[in-house]
Amino acid sequence: MALTATGYLLDTGIWVEVERGRLAAADVQAMTGDAPVYLSPVTVAELAFGAESARDESLRQRRRAALHRLKRKPVLRIDADTGEIFGSIAAALRRSGRGAATHRTQDVWLAAQAIQYGLDLLTYNRTDFEDIPGLNVRVLSH
Repeated sequence: MALTATGYLLDTGIWVEVERGRLAAADVQAMTGDAPVYLSPVTVAELAFGAESARDESLRQRRRAALHRLKRKPVLRIDADTGEIFGSIAAALRRSGRGAATHRTQDVWLAAQAIQYGLDLLTYNRTDFEDIPGLNVRVLSH
């Protein structure tokens, strides 16, 4: 069943599930409907890190190929406005006691982009995003 939105920014974890074959590209399409799906440079960086960190060449090549296919999606820009939104989110999280600890930095960048571009953020990990003010989070179950 497709969710209603003007577009979606997908969390890196969803793309990892696609690369591993646990989620088909057709399944993503079924979830997002006709709404556009965007890619973040943050996700590209996380997936490239995963590819280059693979223990064997075969896995490295499969991950690189998956990343190459994924980069056909429109990629959102990170600019000064994104940075300002990031700073506002990080400050709000710190005030709430959650902080923008190192392990959350990429998630906060994704959230900033989703807010900036008016997109829903689609994720498996509600707890990574549920406390971010102004973010419209859609959570998929495994």
